[in-house]
Amino acid sequence: MWLKPEEILLKNAFKLWVTEKDNEYFVLQRRRGYGEGGGGLTGLLVGTLDTVLDSTSKVAPYRILHHTPDSQVYWSIACGVTKEEIIQHWDWLQQNIMRTLSVFDSSEDVTSFVQGKIRGLIAEEGKTCLVQEDDPEKFREAHLRFEKWFELPPEEKLVTYYSCSYWKGKVPCQGWLYLSTNFLCFYSYLLGAEVKLVISWDELWRLEKTSNVILTESIHVLAHGEDHYFSMLLHLNETFVIMEQLADYSIKRLFDKESFQREPALSDPLQITKRGLEANAKSEQFRTFFRLPKEENLLEVHESFLWVPFSHFNTLGKICLSENYLCFASQDGSQCHVIIPMREVVNVEKPDSSSRALTVCVRGKRALRFSEVRDYQRLANTIRSRCGISASPQHSASSESLINHFEDNPEDVTLMVGQKDSSKAVSTEALMTVFHPQDVENLDPKMLKEKMKEQSWNIHFSEYGRGTSMFFTRKTRDLIVRGVPEALRGELWMLFSGAVNDMATHPGYYTELVEQSLGTSTLATDEIERDLHRSLPEHPAFQSDTGISALRRVLTAYAYRNPKIGYCQAMNILTSVLLLYAKEEEAFWLLVAVCERMLPDYFNRRIIGALVDQAVFEDLIRENLPQLVEHMTDLSFFSSVSLSWFLTLFISVLPIESAVNVVDCFFYDGIKAILQLGLAVLDYNMEALISCHDDAEAVTILNKFFDSVTNKDSPLPPTVQQASVGNNDKASHISVDISELIREAYEKYGNIRSEEVESSRKRNKLYVIQTLEDTTKQNVVSKLRVTSTGACSDTVLHKLYILYLFRQHFLSCYWTMNSPALLHHDPSLAYLEQYQLGFQQFSMLFSLLEPWAFCSIKSTLSLWVFRLIDENQDGLINFKEFCCALDTLYTGSFTNKLKFLFKLHLPPELRRCRFFSPEELWSSFSHLSLSLSIKLTGRGKVDLQAYLKQWQNEILKKEETIKDLPRINQTQFIQFSKTLYNIFHGDPEEESLYRAVAHVTSLLLRMEEVGRRLLEPSSPPESKKPANTTAGEESSTEESSTTPESSDTSSSHNSQDLSETEWSFSFEQVLASLLNEPAIVSFFERPVDIQMKLGQAKVAQLKSKTNK
Repeated sequence: MWLKPEEILLKNAFKLWVTEKDNEYFVLQRRRGYGEGGGGLTGLLVGTLDTVLDSTSKVAPYRILHHTPDSQVYWSIACGVTKEEIIQHWDWLQQNIMRTLSVFDSSEDVTSFVQGKIRGLIAEEGKTCLVQEDDPEKFREAHLRFEKWFELPPEEKLVTYYSCSYWKGKVPCQGWLYLSTNFLCFYSYLLGAEVKLVISWDELWRLEKTSNVILTESIHVLAHGEDHYFSMLLHLNETFVIMEQLADYSIKRLFDKESFQREPALSDPLQITKRGLEANAKSEQFRTFFRLPKEENLLEVHESFLWVPFSHFNTLGKICLSENYLCFASQDGSQCHVIIPMREVVNVEKPDSSSRALTVCVRGKRALRFSEVRDYQRLANTIRSRCGISASPQHSASSESLINHFEDNPEDVTLMVGQKDSSKAVSTEALMTVFHPQDVENLDPKMLKEKMKEQSWNIHFSEYGRGTSMFFTRKTRDLIVRGVPEALRGELWMLFSGAVNDMATHPGYYTELVEQSLGTSTLATDEIERDLHRSLPEHPAFQSDTGISALRRVLTAYAYRNPKIGYCQAMNILTSVLLLYAKEEEAFWLLVAVCERMLPDYFNRRIIGALVDQAVFEDLIRENLPQLVEHMTDLSFFSSVSLSWFLTLFISVLPIESAVNVVDCFFYDGIKAILQLGLAVLDYNMEALISCHDDAEAVTILNKFFDSVTNKDSPLPPTVQQASVGNNDKASHISVDISELIREAYEKYGNIRSEEVESSRKRNKLYVIQTLEDTTKQNVVSKLRVTSTGACSDTVLHKLYILYLFRQHFLSCYWTMNSPALLHHDPSLAYLEQYQLGFQQFSMLFSLLEPWAFCSIKSTLSLWVFRLIDENQDGLINFKEFCCALDTLYTGSFTNKLKFLFKLHLPPELRRCRFFSPEELWSSFSHLSLSLSIKLTGRGKVDLQAYLKQWQNEILKKEETIKDLPRINQTQFIQFSKTLYNIFHGDPEEESLYRAVAHVTSLLLRMEEVGRRLLEPSSPPESKKPANTTAGEESSTEESSTTPESSDTSSSHNSQDLSETEWSFSFEQVLASLLNEPAIVSFFERPVDIQMKLGQAKVAQLKSKTNK
């Protein structure tokens, strides 16, 4: 590797380098302790020094220096890990530089020319290098160390590296932490003791920052049941963020493909950089805080002051700019923040250059003034360009007058909620407006209180604005806690969730979806139809076709938009409530915001998001309710009880008039509101829960509590209020007002920060997903124990599963975007069929595990085995198919092993061929007819081709006997004999095995000759058997690369001419002949040490990928 020339003074240096070659201008040196001789004690000391210190000598043990005869100053210009690499550099200098240097007169000119040439070489290398780091030289050196020490494939992308201490037991090891796309690596070398650690990100169970008495601050990693601690990091927070991003990236890419596909910026593992990961983390935090669409990325951040008209002072905070939004948040994040869509900006003025201020004017006669912006000129131009506004030729005083006017007349501040065309949706009114219109003349106390709430919100709007550019403050949250008026609920839900921006930027989108999804028939639509009448069935809106039709359209449209989620139970309950207070199109965009942003991964097959939030809830219980934890050590009970709380936002357990207050808080504060309320519920019932004797009693107490929750201020009629109540007997429980319960939740647990919740989510997501994968592994092993005929123990199957999935399957996905195994991963399939391998991955793993250690045709044999066990012929094999093959080869009987090898040499169309009796055919056809008749009575068309294929598969699944196998022809038998010779190659009993095969071959040929003469006495066969026999005997020294398919194809061309002279054998003949050879029988019945094979494969697996 060429290095940027650096000056080295050797006169006073330690004798740590040995000169290997030199000439007038260059010196090639080797580091002591490396290469020949090792260096003894000096080598140990030098090795330790190289690891602890960050120097070029630590990078590579060879280097080239440049010098001139009349100077004692040397310049380092190249280094190398191996002698071959440094020799290549040396030879290049000899051929391209030495002749040119003779024309220079002065030493300064020589040195200047050499330095310029080396810098040019480095610049050329940099053009093709993907690394974009602050210090490319040091990063190149670190990358060289990374490749040298860990021997990972060259495709593995180093992201960053840090100096740190790794605690192995109670002793710290000072070394270097390397973070790459797929691996966490550590290396240390102290006084001859080498510590090397390689952990793939997909194996992590825990990743968290910890502190204790010994380690003030450290990063804790849990993998393979072992704890690893890294401390003494100079930038611990930065390191942890990068590790967290890499672990999350790996988990999404390999386990959670649906959410990974939503992040195209990180789709290519070869393009990931430290800067990219840091930018992605900041963008995630930015989108979460301001509830912005997932397409938005944080582009710029500026510190500034914002004039807050309702408080009459400037608040310090940060301006955050994305592609389509200008956002501001005060320093504490809760005092004040505002979101300004670029589509709402009508002008940008710079009224006062001395104060570095700019004013952003938005629709609705509103203006926001930012001052003390360091780069205000560029920021103003950026906003103008994104809004399509031309720069003003001169400063205008209109902005100042606007601000002064609105300060003096706050009642004139109005809002235009995202401009949008009138929706063409079928329903343009909220169902509550249709089925329970407010009576203006009704003056009962509840309605009067409702009017007071509306008046409070109108005053708030006049002071803080209304709609997309409204200021969010503590007062806003206080109003939310007290309850949102029925008339404003839909509008505020749209605003707080960010759905108003989605709808404004996608006009007509919902109408198109409804039209496209009408009449479609899928599994999701069937489930939707089944659940339509189970959604708030007692509410009048869903006792009519109006409500049911609107619910159907929204759910079907979303299933059409997002087929990865489709439809999940609990979506119907949530959507029903949304339709009560929002128009149909608004309800759709609210559902999008909930499913795709606010509750990520909740509504999918494994409800990962809900399980993660339950784990977060358990952590909060331990932290805030210690008395309950002492009594109930197993908190999994609360996870099972609270699942419906999270999935339905308490709608399924609370009366509808109380549940909507919870939904109000959720849309403003996100999942934090649900966690706070859950803690408040448990705290309220603390004494009763502590006195419980079992889980059933605790469930009863909580159910009674939820039934007793009321909303004394609700203006809804009794018929509506009873819609969600499961038990009306409240005499045994004192009623609790929902507003008081929510207020108590905010007072006691309002100190929980959203940032802490998001951090806890990421920490627990690793554990939840790994737990699910471990459960999957247990199910796979238990199912294989039932279906497998071999003697493989659970331990063996566990290790084999890890080799197959966590090693080979993921290895095929690490370094490519479009790995076939990853693209074909279908989580809806059975456990045994989800993860698949292509031929290259299978061949690599099979060569490590196949029982014949000395087989000389591994690649060809792997191809034949792959084609045989690929039952559906899709070019991929699953874990079940893989295990069945190994089960036969490891623990099968001699007959089964021989049958397996025999079938390898049959053409694909004959490997599964059977002949069936008329009774079998009639039985299968009757079963098919019955299935068809049942299906024809239902809705939809019948795919006859699919049923015929199903019928064929059912026939082929019938147990195969040796009589069902077709005969093997002349060419295939010769190839079969060659395979036996190659399998026996290198075995200690090789000579006796060869003789046995030759004896069986000649015996079978003689038997066939005799049989032909008996069948055809009048026409003696042509004499060609000796040649065939010779071919069979000589095959022991040949390497065959011909597949059975090609052999069969080549022989089929002359089938007309040779049909009467070709001979063939049945499997019974081959089996009977081989059973008479004890050497062959003992070879195939020889037990295989499976545990040793698996151990060797685990060590060699990654190296085989490296050396490929």
